[in-house]
Amino acid sequence: MSDDHDDSPIAARVRELEAVLEEKGLLDPTELDQVLEAFAHKASPANGFRVVARAWVDDGFRARLLQDANAALPELGLSMGGGLQVQRLHVVENTEDVHNVIVCTLCSCYPLSLLGPSPTWYKSPAYRSRVVSHPREVLEQFGLTLPGTTKIEVWDANAESRYMVPPRRPEGTDGLGEAELAALVTRNGLIGTAAV
Repeated sequence: MSDDHDDSPIAARVRELEAVLEEKGLLDPTELDQVLEAFAHKASPANGFRVVARAWVDDGFRARLLQDANAALPELGLSMGGGLQVQRLHVVENTEDVHNVIVCTLCSCYPLSLLGPSPTWYKSPAYRSRVVSHPREVLEQFGLTLPGTTKIEVWDANAESRYMVPPRRPEGTDGLGEAELAALVTRNGLIGTAAV
């Protein structure tokens, strides 16, 4: 059984389901741990950085990513699979007029394969509640001050759907290649709590 001791009601139900499946001989805890470890080993924010860099240089990829991210990811050898179920990835890009930020108000749903392990603050009840009710103030606490005219959209992840935010491409980066552009992106940028 997984060693994850998340105290959320969903995590408790998962642990109960794992126990029942183990008792019935339908789940080998060693195999489950191997699958989870292999998945976690490949999970990295560098994956998300590559996705954003490609979208910045390839308008066709960007369009496919925004339309159906799950179908576009394999172009980079990536997917939202690897766990017990495939989640739907929604990519919501920042524009000059709209800034996006993601949260999971119920627990800590998060595109692990593309962003790596979630930061501690992402799972905190304070972030999960305040970013919904006071997103501008929360972003300012992260050091991101947006113009008053910028609309802030908050996207709530869940068990079936995950979100990723491609930040706006920084000015003056036209001559950079994908690897150099990927190095500019941050995990907080992919969550929406940073500009890049």
